Amino acid sequence: MELRQLEYFVAVAEERNFTRAAERVHISQSGVSAQIRQLERELGAELFDRSARTATLTVAGKAALQHARAALAAAAALGQAVGEVTDLIRGRLTVGMVIGCTITPLFDALAAFNRAHPGVEISLLEDNSDRLVEGVRAGAVDLALVGTATTTPDGLDALTIISERLVAVVPGGHPLATRPGVTLRELGAYPLVCMPPGTGLRTVFDRACAAQNLQPVIALQASASDAIADLAARGLAVAVLSESMAAHYRDRLTAVAIDDVDLPAVLALVWRSTRSPAVREFLVHARRAFALPG
Repeated sequence: MELRQLEYFVAVAEERNFTRAAERVHISQSGVSAQIRQLERELGAELFDRSARTATLTVAGKAALQHARAALAAAAALGQAVGEVTDLIRGRLTVGMVIGCTITPLFDALAAFNRAHPGVEISLLEDNSDRLVEGVRAGAVDLALVGTATTTPDGLDALTIISERLVAVVPGGHPLATRPGVTLRELGAYPLVCMPPGTGLRTVFDRACAAQNLQPVIALQASASDAIADLAARGLAVAVLSESMAAHYRDRLTAVAIDDVDLPAVLALVWRSTRSPAVREFLVHARRAFALPG
């Protein structure tokens, strides 16, 4: 029994799909399947029910999963303990990034960390904020830069990068362009373009609307702020963005304060534990890159 077999087993169990698991561990699907078959032969039991399109754990697989995770964690802890004693950090660091992110200090932090610790394999993945938070909770992602409606998601630690209000964004000539502020109810008179559910900005907006029993028409959705701004500039809808996002388009769009949304949109780095030396070191570089107090 080899650690890589356990790693592949856990990957398939969490992804519930051999193809996605193979992409996650960076080998071919046939390689993953062969190693898991070998593991099953050694254990004398099938770990997955392969009769459906989704790979589901058998009773034996469910019994094995917790112990496989524990074995991998123990092996990682062993390497980390030795690495800390010898002042070396090795292994893998998986960093998540919300879709449409244009926050370049994150890339500066990754580059600085890579120069300082070339023995660490860095993986960077994009997803919506809700899925990234769940990935951090599950241990599949070490840290993630996410949008959230709370400064610290339940069960995680967080480093707030930006906390700011939402604004409505319109082109010149729009009826709202000369207004100092607008209410959610007034926004409901116009079609809106916003980020999709699962993003922090959308969560803030939806919660604020729900608090007033409002159901505005989200006519268009896009994950990238550039796309949202382009749609608004063409007069298709009023955009809902954060203040710093809107500032990038002030040459062609006007930001109008939404007076009755008090909940801020937060961009934060989140993680589950700093027991990993790689996580601790990356946070040091992140604080420097984002110019945050240590």
